[in-house]
Amino acid sequence: MTKYGMAIDTNRCTGCNMCSMSCRVDHNLPNDVLYSKAVTDGSEYFRVPTGTYPNDLTMTFYTMACQHCDNPSCVEVCPTGAAYKREEDGIVLIDNEKCIGCKSCVAACPYEGVRTLLSSEPTYPLDFQIGDYRAQEHKPNTMEKCTFCVERIDSGERPLCIDLCPAVARYFGDLDDPESEISKVLQQREYDQLLTDQGTGPNVYFLR
Repeated sequence: MTKYGMAIDTNRCTGCNMCSMSCRVDHNLPNDVLYSKAVTDGSEYFRVPTGTYPNDLTMTFYTMACQHCDNPSCVEVCPTGAAYKREEDGIVLIDNEKCIGCKSCVAACPYEGVRTLLSSEPTYPLDFQIGDYRAQEHKPNTMEKCTFCVERIDSGERPLCIDLCPAVARYFGDLDDPESEISKVLQQREYDQLLTDQGTGPNVYFLR
């Protein structure tokens, strides 16, 4: 049994959004769709520091995306069974053959902005398809979100954002394996998780 998780080092992350852009290209995402994005901690605006000028300013980034929870509220409320959690590795996915775009998962999920409902006629930045041919096709009026690059994982690869992060700020692996890279870094570092009081059991960690 495997339990995949991700960790982002907030001391190394520069908010460059390479993770978001590489994901967008690799999954041929429609316009106005992002599976993840960098957010400035504690600030309403991106790249605006918090604190008091001149000696107490800080600017820390974290990446907002699906948390691939142990107890995903989206799965519990989905009326068609489109939202589901894979038994073999804990990845939370959406079956777009079953999704009816009802937004029940959006209402139930405590993490804002991690899902996007595709329009009836999604448009694309280019007039030809790009990215990984293994990635899921985009269907109108269905919900989409981060998949941990499940098509790459099923081929023995890592999520693309892990491989392309220029700051080497991201870790991925089996949380149930004490010898995995992510397990070792979580043993050595302090970290935060988002909205743990909601009982979802998020599997994304933000290293301090």
